[in-house]
Amino acid sequence: MVVRMLMMRFKRRFSSALLFGLLAVISLLILLTFCHTPCEVGGEREINISELSNNNVELIFATNLLIVVMSAPTHFDVRNVIRETWANTLPNGASVRFVVGRKNLPEQTLENVKQENKVNRDLLLLDDIEESYSSLTKKLLSTLKWVDKHVKYNFLMKVDEDSFVRVENILEELLAKPQEKLYWGFFDGRAHVKRSGKWSEKDFVLCDRYLPYALGGGYVISKDLVTYVAKNADILKQLNNEDVSLGTWLGPLDINRIHDVNFDTEYKSRGCYNSYLVTHKKSADELQELQKNLGMLGRLCAKENRVRLSYNYNWNDLPTKCCERTDPAIP
Repeated sequence: MVVRMLMMRFKRRFSSALLFGLLAVISLLILLTFCHTPCEVGGEREINISELSNNNVELIFATNLLIVVMSAPTHFDVRNVIRETWANTLPNGASVRFVVGRKNLPEQTLENVKQENKVNRDLLLLDDIEESYSSLTKKLLSTLKWVDKHVKYNFLMKVDEDSFVRVENILEELLAKPQEKLYWGFFDGRAHVKRSGKWSEKDFVLCDRYLPYALGGGYVISKDLVTYVAKNADILKQLNNEDVSLGTWLGPLDINRIHDVNFDTEYKSRGCYNSYLVTHKKSADELQELQKNLGMLGRLCAKENRVRLSYNYNWNDLPTKCCERTDPAIP
């Protein structure tokens, strides 16, 4: 009797162990089938072929916030400084791509760019863009079209190479921002159209001032606005200034334009404030110093300072009266 009870208990335990092992094997097979590539890479998720969208576009990766850095092909050192500073440890939900035009590049430069991308896997190489100042708007448009086709995301942030971005803070702020029709940055609405010089716009015939636009050191737009631009790319007027172009393209739309003084994105930095989300016109040394401050002091600025006054955009008055620099309390 005792022997029979022991035999029955052994069979039950053996069956449970066998069942557990069988389930583990099945789970492993499922995992290997549906996750050929890492599911999380630097805050972005690789897309499997089974996750392609309904219109059969080729999705490359998924992320909440995609930051595109407009970069020159030969600026290897600049990109490395960014990788070592604000883009070094990206929070989950954020990804960075350096946008480089590869059309007609010298053979050695192209090879260097390809090798760099093999190592870092963070370049967005545009086959149709030949790098020059006059092609910046075309480069932005091509970038938006590529992103709309190949990335699953919610927000896109465009920044320049000489900008410092507080990525984690941007993500936190986005939680309280409109999730659609968002155009967020530091706006100007009273700039005169330039008819000569590097930034001349001889084909801008809408009026004698530019339409309100977010300055290009850094701004954020939601996915639906990227899609709008991408879908209408063939009939959009391309101006010399890519940031003016985007403001003009979005001008007639009923969207959420949010002016934020914590975007220090003008042609000249306004100084240093710990509340800044992005700050522009920084040298490589200054980028490293800002990162060092965050690591050692827990704040962006060793000491806050002002170089020039800021302004809150007045959306209730005419654009020519939008941007009065009169309040020294504004960072």
